[in-house]
Amino acid sequence: MNRYLARHGVCSRRAADELIASGAVTVNNRRTTRLGVTVDPENDVVHVHGQRVLAALDPKVLMLNKPVGVLSTCKLSREEGTIILDYLPKDRRYFPVGRLDRDSAGLMLITDDGDLAHRLAHPSFGSRKVYRVEVHPQLEYKQAMRLVRGIELADGLARAIEVTQVTASVYDVTLGDGRKRQLRRMITALGSHVISLTRIEQAGIKLGSLRPGRWRELTPTELRLLRAKFAQPTTSKHTED
Repeated sequence: MNRYLARHGVCSRRAADELIASGAVTVNNRRTTRLGVTVDPENDVVHVHGQRVLAALDPKVLMLNKPVGVLSTCKLSREEGTIILDYLPKDRRYFPVGRLDRDSAGLMLITDDGDLAHRLAHPSFGSRKVYRVEVHPQLEYKQAMRLVRGIELADGLARAIEVTQVTASVYDVTLGDGRKRQLRRMITALGSHVISLTRIEQAGIKLGSLRPGRWRELTPTELRLLRAKFAQPTTSKHTED
């Protein structure tokens, strides 16, 4: 059921679980609070808060170059300042794929396909992210290599997949997971600090020359890349949970 709601643009899979548990969802006019219930998209009628869930439009995936100081949320109710929703079209309900902290900038993938958003963000699906980070003071070679060997943080060992030096004080760092402020904490543990941090690639999609605060739809080639890597495999079974 949570996957069905996510694919139809109602909400993310996590939020769908909360809706189901709260009793907001009915299937064929019967209220269900069981998370594992299956849905036949061709025959079942699903309502959320009394509103029928209609067939989804073709999913969209956008990329946004998030500016520094902007919160990476699409929630309308907020009191803390500018959010990424302020930069996006209002034609659909979009979900951010993962997060970027307020002090960081760069690539964010945004989609109305909640199931795809879940897959792109979840570490188990191996979605890599590349960050361009400027530090001061600059790192010695041995310090930079410690990023790859691993640094013990308060929430466990953190490792970079790859580190490439761009200039004396700028590095491209590839991460496979995305714990809160992970790269910043790794740099701090090395005795340096972050001057700027920009995500330049996510799940094989590159930021390129997109300017801060601007967005665009992914190209057909980029979409094929994402679908090939992360889309739910199709089967002959027509039920969804």
